[in-house]
Amino acid sequence: MTLSLKRALIAEDESILSLTLQNHLKKLWPELDLCAIVENGVAAVHTALEKTPDILFLDIKMPGKSGLEVAQELAEEWPEDKPFPLIVYITAYDEFAVQAFEHSASDYVLKPVSEERLQKTIQRLQTRLNDQPQRESELERVLGQLRQLVPGHMLTNMPASAEKLTVIRAAVGNNIRMIPIEDVLYFEATDKYINVVTREHSSLIRSSLRELLPQLDSSLFWQIHRSTVVNIRQVHTAHKDETGKLTLKLRDSNDQLAVSRVYAHLFRQM
Repeated sequence: MTLSLKRALIAEDESILSLTLQNHLKKLWPELDLCAIVENGVAAVHTALEKTPDILFLDIKMPGKSGLEVAQELAEEWPEDKPFPLIVYITAYDEFAVQAFEHSASDYVLKPVSEERLQKTIQRLQTRLNDQPQRESELERVLGQLRQLVPGHMLTNMPASAEKLTVIRAAVGNNIRMIPIEDVLYFEATDKYINVVTREHSSLIRSSLRELLPQLDSSLFWQIHRSTVVNIRQVHTAHKDETGKLTLKLRDSNDQLAVSRVYAHLFRQM
């Protein structure tokens, strides 16, 4: 595959910075096809999965989802028959750039984007894109780096909480249902709520996993997907199908939970 066929997506919420990056790329790498320009992390995930570009330029701090959250979701959902894209973070802060580079980026550029720095990034990208073994192993590389953040709370960008929840208080009509934490089978994030599932019932709480995770005992509750946290004591078996996908069977429950690629290593045989 020649360089002229390479395609890139830019996700940047500041229009002036996005336009500057586009202009620099057109000048320094005219063969590159800028197949999509989006303004937030949610659109970045949706468009990247639709267009499957070779390169992602991601603003590390975007509305909807951060650059790291975009990387995690794409690592979970990327089609198996497509090479995983090289990730370049764009950021105004050196500390974020270093974190991105170490954990899930192929490279990074600092705002305001300079042609000199971008040229070096382009050279590294072109080298990696022409290295077929590296391209084929890119997803595993990104997964390995993201797994350095698991099972801690760095993916949520929140500090661990000293006080752990012992009871979940969920509204049910005019009543408050008090759910002992050990009774919870799993938490499942929806749009603006979390579904708290026990053997007897499901209850919604107005929260996000980002807010909830630091309040949970990480030895008891394991994140297995970007939207699912399971009580590991309630897991009976982990089943791998012929495609390598993992599914958890719970004790005394018919529910089965999918484990994403990012967290599959948690269920390797000891």
